[in-house]
Amino acid sequence: MPRYALQIEYDGRPFCGWQAQAGLPAVQDAIETALARLEPDLPRIAAAGRTDTGVHATGQVAHCDMARDWSPFRLMEALNHHLRPLPVAVRACALADSEFHARFSAHERRYLFRLLTRRAPPTFDAGRVWHIKHKLDLGAMRDAAAHLIGLHDFTTFRASQCQAASPVKTLDALEIALVEGLSGVEIQFRLRARSFLHNQVRSIVGTLERVGAGAWAPEDVKTALEARDRAACGPVSPPDGLYLTGVGYARDPFAG
Repeated sequence: MPRYALQIEYDGRPFCGWQAQAGLPAVQDAIETALARLEPDLPRIAAAGRTDTGVHATGQVAHCDMARDWSPFRLMEALNHHLRPLPVAVRACALADSEFHARFSAHERRYLFRLLTRRAPPTFDAGRVWHIKHKLDLGAMRDAAAHLIGLHDFTTFRASQCQAASPVKTLDALEIALVEGLSGVEIQFRLRARSFLHNQVRSIVGTLERVGAGAWAPEDVKTALEARDRAACGPVSPPDGLYLTGVGYARDPFAG
């Protein structure tokens, strides 16, 4: 069976997340339903990351095995036709090696978190940014974020129901920048790692927001990290502003 890599974007608001769950709408179900319109009885698809309820993606990657040969362009077009009117689209499709696995072949995941700071509620970006009304100290948040870069036990910053075998992860990058967005000035957090724990990004951003608001000192984040205790974490940010923006592979199936 030929294997295809799919680069997928979606608005996470109508979904319970990526992973199929009985009785709930999932992005995985939407893709598999579209695939079933092309060929029946296909194997289940796999994705690089299991995004949670309300989390968005611009660069999710999944793979599917088809019974017959499709040109990648025709497969992409056919899937997008059958995905309408759901807020899901296949941005790219490529024929992949039979050993390629969207999850297990990945060596990097990249996330973006958008935080909008203005008094008025967002209209165009409602549900796509975390809206807060107060200003934040960008320098203090950057100082705090520096304590999280590198190899650490991230027990403090993972959900209690996280199923990862180990809380030890390497956070390769955590960049914080001011960006002029459609709805005004945003603070954008860009994070990069081989893999992330359940709720790790939202836990980090929620904690850094407390630093920016002046409720925490930057050093308090280091103390919380070293506590290795979920109770030491700051509030968890809502999913609205979180996006899976890209996945890295040693042999990128979409290159060229």
